Amino acid sequence: MTVDAQERLDTTTLLAAADPSDMLRQVASSAAQVRAAVRATQEADLAEIIAAGRPRAIVVTGMGGSGVAGDVLAAICGRSCPAQVFPVHDYQLPAWVGAADLVIAVSCSGGTEETIAAATEAVRRGCRLIGVGGEGSQLAMIAQQARAPFIGVQSAGMPRSTLWGLSVPLAVIAGRLGLLEAGDEEYEAAAAELERISHLSRPDSESFVNPAKSLALELSGTLPVIWGTSPLTGVAAYRFACQLNENAKYPAVTGTLPEANHNQVVTFDGPFATGLDGIGEDGSAAPMRLVVLRDSVEHPQVARRREESALLAAERGIRVTELAAAVGGPLVRLASLVQLIDYATVYLAIALDIDPGPVAAIQELKARIA
Repeated sequence: MTVDAQERLDTTTLLAAADPSDMLRQVASSAAQVRAAVRATQEADLAEIIAAGRPRAIVVTGMGGSGVAGDVLAAICGRSCPAQVFPVHDYQLPAWVGAADLVIAVSCSGGTEETIAAATEAVRRGCRLIGVGGEGSQLAMIAQQARAPFIGVQSAGMPRSTLWGLSVPLAVIAGRLGLLEAGDEEYEAAAAELERISHLSRPDSESFVNPAKSLALELSGTLPVIWGTSPLTGVAAYRFACQLNENAKYPAVTGTLPEANHNQVVTFDGPFATGLDGIGEDGSAAPMRLVVLRDSVEHPQVARRREESALLAAERGIRVTELAAAVGGPLVRLASLVQLIDYATVYLAIALDIDPGPVAAIQELKARIA
């Protein structure tokens, strides 16, 4: 018997069987991660870091599902931040990083080789250092040897499912340094928003009323081109693509307005705009779907660009999905999009009969270069 995608998503027993790694439960833990991370960071001894005063820059080093924490911090601090927030996804720190800067090394496992290399380099250069990640790990040992604070994070299961446990400590640290206006009310509002989206997207809610399942079915069989309309929703777009990659083993293209209007928009006239369902041996291409992540705080001209871009796409037969962030502070706005994205990408994997948990290609690549 052939089971179609919607039936797979809406039949509880089939849904559970298709998610042996319990990724949906991991996504549902997001609000609890926020609250636990706030407590853990408030309990950490950051006295020396705070007493040293505002750093010239906060450099956040991390990779993959851990590394996006640095992008989140940069987005929520925004353009008005009095110190630069600079994410690093590499083995090496930029040459300018030195004793005037704070390096936060983030690794859910505590053993990511690029992050370990960058943290070791930070100590050698005399930077202030904070570690965020797995207790009893190599990163924890480096922090201990450097007499640097370390904030332990309990993994939700996969690093990509522990976004809030890894990102919120950075926000609390930035707040303590006077770089971010966010207090307990902001964190609790973000947790409440994560719970709201989780309720709407829960597994026992059928696809016709479940926004995450509906989004997954819309994306299936298409090439998603995902645009944010602000730096903050640009990070959400990047997160969307990463979650599509890891959860659904699915490709995506990302951009942020207005920049995407100066290059990616030209693909509206290409083969993926007029392609057929599925990529075949005859060279036919999967149809593009434009996904716009709309911020509630947009530059007026970007709002015009968003509207006209959607019209331009529709006129060419390209289907458009628009997802609007909630109204509120930056953490709340980001939470409202990311939680929906995280659920949808797990549901897409299940709809395609793919186990959303394993990342075999990453493990194989690690083994090859070990």
